[in-house]
Amino acid sequence: MTPMQYRIAFDIGGTFTDFVIQEVTTGRQRFAKILSTHQEPAKAMVQGISTLLERCNAKPEQVVEVLHATTIATNAIIERKGARTALVTTRGFRDVLLIGRQKRYEMFDLHLDKPRALVERCDIFELNERILHDGTIEQAIDRSQLDQIAEKLAEAGYQSVAICLLHSYANTYHELKAAEIIREKFAKRDLPLQVTLSCEISPKIREYERTSTTVADAYVKPMVSRYVQDLRSRLDELGIAGELSVIQSNGGLITPKLAINKPISIVESGPAAGVLMCAAVGDMEGCEQVLSFDMGGTTAKLGAISHGEPSILSSFEVDQLRYKAGSGLPLNISAIELLEIGAGGGSVASLDLGLLKIGPESAGSEPGPICYGRGGTRPTVTDANLVLGYLDSNYFNDGSMRLDMAAARKGIENHIALPLGISVEQAAWGIHAMATANMERATRIVSVERGRDPREHAMVAFGGAGPLHAARLAMGVGVPKVIIPLGAGVGSAIGLLEAVPRLDYSSTRIVPMQAGNSGVLVQVLSQLRARAQTDIASLTPQPLEFAFFANLRYVGQGYELRVALPALDQIADPAAAVAVACEDFARAYRSTYGYDDGTDRIEGIDWHLTVSGESRTAPVAYAINLANGIAPIGARTRRVWFPEFGDYRDTPVRHRDDLCNGLVVEGPAILEEAESTTVIPPGCRAHLSDNGHLIVHTSGASNGKS
Repeated sequence: MTPMQYRIAFDIGGTFTDFVIQEVTTGRQRFAKILSTHQEPAKAMVQGISTLLERCNAKPEQVVEVLHATTIATNAIIERKGARTALVTTRGFRDVLLIGRQKRYEMFDLHLDKPRALVERCDIFELNERILHDGTIEQAIDRSQLDQIAEKLAEAGYQSVAICLLHSYANTYHELKAAEIIREKFAKRDLPLQVTLSCEISPKIREYERTSTTVADAYVKPMVSRYVQDLRSRLDELGIAGELSVIQSNGGLITPKLAINKPISIVESGPAAGVLMCAAVGDMEGCEQVLSFDMGGTTAKLGAISHGEPSILSSFEVDQLRYKAGSGLPLNISAIELLEIGAGGGSVASLDLGLLKIGPESAGSEPGPICYGRGGTRPTVTDANLVLGYLDSNYFNDGSMRLDMAAARKGIENHIALPLGISVEQAAWGIHAMATANMERATRIVSVERGRDPREHAMVAFGGAGPLHAARLAMGVGVPKVIIPLGAGVGSAIGLLEAVPRLDYSSTRIVPMQAGNSGVLVQVLSQLRARAQTDIASLTPQPLEFAFFANLRYVGQGYELRVALPALDQIADPAAAVAVACEDFARAYRSTYGYDDGTDRIEGIDWHLTVSGESRTAPVAYAINLANGIAPIGARTRRVWFPEFGDYRDTPVRHRDDLCNGLVVEGPAILEEAESTTVIPPGCRAHLSDNGHLIVHTSGASNGKS
């Protein structure tokens, strides 16, 4: 008999590391949740994988694949804890990164904050050279000056160097030469060095965005390299030889080597996995329009699925200020559309000029909320939820942790209740409500402000704290239905099992979209495919799909719209392909702006290629009771505080595994499972779907606000 094979997925978050193990043939899953170990992330990985193997009575050699999501690159950028990095740029462009764009994200704010650059001005070196926009070399590299710069970089002990020269997307020669000389100088001194070239990482127009992307990649490259190599060595020590894959911000899987070579691609990798899970759950439940809500211990992430597909952006910003477009560091990489805010279970509650404030600072896992008993001294959202009765102090994280109710009450009393002259319960509800209100604002940004009607969407809620806040959040923004998937507490890890191998490539070449230029279009797409061949060989042996896109605009405009292009082997008539692309652009322009100028000339600016593999996820076998008419195990009760009553009330508490199909749970009620807790407010009702997911209906319920 052939031994069972397994896939393991894990997501390292700011507070917990989430795990899921899946039997390859049956699809059965088991979950685990371990406190993250920030000083040594692989320690939690080893503990969680060992726990799952023990529960399944499995051996390490039975694990054929390990999938990983991480926030290490994101955190390094946000916390400014990356490597010491230098930037080499064309003379006269030293301040591109520091100036950014003239456009202000808040027009009338006289005290506007700007994101702090990842490198200081003293770390930026100018090189005498000049390439024109068409690739012509106007001024050759000053070799003696380049040698001097290389010497300075080596003497200063930089760990990483970003090279971003003017118009390198049109001609790569100068950047490649500069990298060669700098590497030689470091090698002679036997010094370690990571180098990032803009012509490889972001070969596109717009100097600020290209420079920002290149510097960010260089900034995190040494850290990501050590991290990924450590994970692989720890897996080897466990005896797991299965393939390791890392998820990117676009939701696709790549090999460790590709992650090390292009670490900027794994920024926001963890949240992306969660959105994939939401898309799969929405498809199972027949919901094409979905808002994803992921609330963990450190942050909350909001996203959207339209017509069954996650929204993919060709660029995005990290470390945004006030959630405003244009306020963060721009990155020219494909990413699933997400908005992340500092509102997690570990977000610290404080008073600012007498007003309650939640986050963005988090207690994380070390020391964690006060109730964890690990040294935390400031109240958090989790402490408030415990005081309100939403959490069971004796059954948290499958009973592996005991929460200290008395300490949580004391912390809220000292820091919030007494200074405000209110009761502990009122203070706790204020913390809970404020955290939810922060997430309401973020939800409106990804829905209403981006043309999505929340009343026409379902919300899929997951993460350790997501199901607890989801119903109130949905009521606040008008979402009629919330779906709590099975294993919601480890939703991002489950989403990893939905991911497929994927690579994205892009480049800039300005091409007038005319029949006479159709041969140029084929040439550009062929060059993109040729760039992908080396990476494709190391990605996966399975069949791959190639999808081409172009960013088009009317001549003279500064912004583009993306349209799909046919695959190379489907272009029988290049001139006809150009005509169809122009028609699609006009249609997209009308949809976006309400009209189009059919007489104006159109030009292609950026060209994109997406290479993706096939799904390897087996149908999931849910270990739940779906038979109608089977009597559920009776509910116990717990004193829980609800604003509708202004006091505690004895509230039914059920374990989710005790539910059966056909049973409707009326709010107020609490539904517990090993990795998360779902709160059903008064006026709401919940039931299990045929797929085993919990459906909470919020229509008509009050949001509890006074």
